[in-house]
Amino acid sequence: MTPLIELRDLHFAYPAHSVVLKGASLTLAPEEKLTISGHNGAGKSTLLRMIVGLLKPQSGQVLAFGQSCSKEADFHSVRRRAGFVFQDPDDQLFCPTVAEDIAFGPLNLGKSRREAATIVDRVLQQLDLTFLKDRITYRLSGGEKRLVSLACVLAMDPDVLLLDEPTNALDEKNEARLLEILCSLPQAMIIVSHDADFRQNVGTRALKLQEGLLIPHS
Repeated sequence: MTPLIELRDLHFAYPAHSVVLKGASLTLAPEEKLTISGHNGAGKSTLLRMIVGLLKPQSGQVLAFGQSCSKEADFHSVRRRAGFVFQDPDDQLFCPTVAEDIAFGPLNLGKSRREAATIVDRVLQQLDLTFLKDRITYRLSGGEKRLVSLACVLAMDPDVLLLDEPTNALDEKNEARLLEILCSLPQAMIIVSHDADFRQNVGTRALKLQEGLLIPHS
């Protein structure tokens, strides 16, 4: 079976910094929930950004949905099929209201306003967030913003979810809700998290990014 995502021997260093990736490789199979841990600055977020082409490896290969990706044009379809939930929800939310933020992606894909409104209602109901529909986005709590960011991504109906520290700013109740949601979703996922309990509860396989390489992590 062809992996949904495959990273082969990636090498990368930021300018004027030490090397971050020194041959990192991984595969993501359909329905798999892969978790990645590692210390701050190990390169976990860098890996996720490379999958959608926001960063380019200095060497190595990114394959997504059976296609090798290297040029910007190669990643256009990847970004439609791989939903990236950023570590900071303020990087993702920019419309005045929650409903407008969630509708933005479907409208960009050519959905009518009526179709987009139906998607907004469906996703908010799925995540039990209907009460936030007409809220002003910048007035949401940190935890509410994180859940709305996930709603924005799910509105695009992606095949893969990429989640960067999804439990940041979540209280115990919202973290439990997020765990319930992620475990119920059919999409394959790559989840970067420092939270060991969360990784254990949501993941089907675990890797650790250590000294630039991805190694199995129990």
